[in-house]
Amino acid sequence: MAVTLQQPTRARLITPEGQERGLPVVLRYSAEDPLAVQITFPSSASLDGAEVTWIFARQLLEDGLGAPAGSGDVHIWPCGRARTVLEFHSYQGLALVQFDKIALRRFLLRSYAVVPEGGEEASLDLDQGLSRLLGGV
Repeated sequence: MAVTLQQPTRARLITPEGQERGLPVVLRYSAEDPLAVQITFPSSASLDGAEVTWIFARQLLEDGLGAPAGSGDVHIWPCGRARTVLEFHSYQGLALVQFDKIALRRFLLRSYAVVPEGGEEASLDLDQGLSRLLGGV
């Protein structure tokens, strides 16, 4: 059974008017998908009233803690010494969410205890993944 790490934390949604709204979020990491991290936002933060989960590369999160990173739907950059901004792009628009850098760093360190940095490929079960993808063909 794959180990899954969950870390509840607080974030601040930055509104278009520049105001901050506190949000409870959950950071997740699973050894079953060792290259990715997940951030789940509560239904109160979405336009359609449904819980929203963003999945992106763990390495992107690591890179974004030290310098601007990202070129697709997720961009991450440091904001001063104590905060990190995550920018999410979707067809519905853009969301800016600010985190305390220490919470993200703690989550990454805990994820490296599950699957060490650089050991992601070794922990992937490619045969099982291909089997699932091809439906047993």
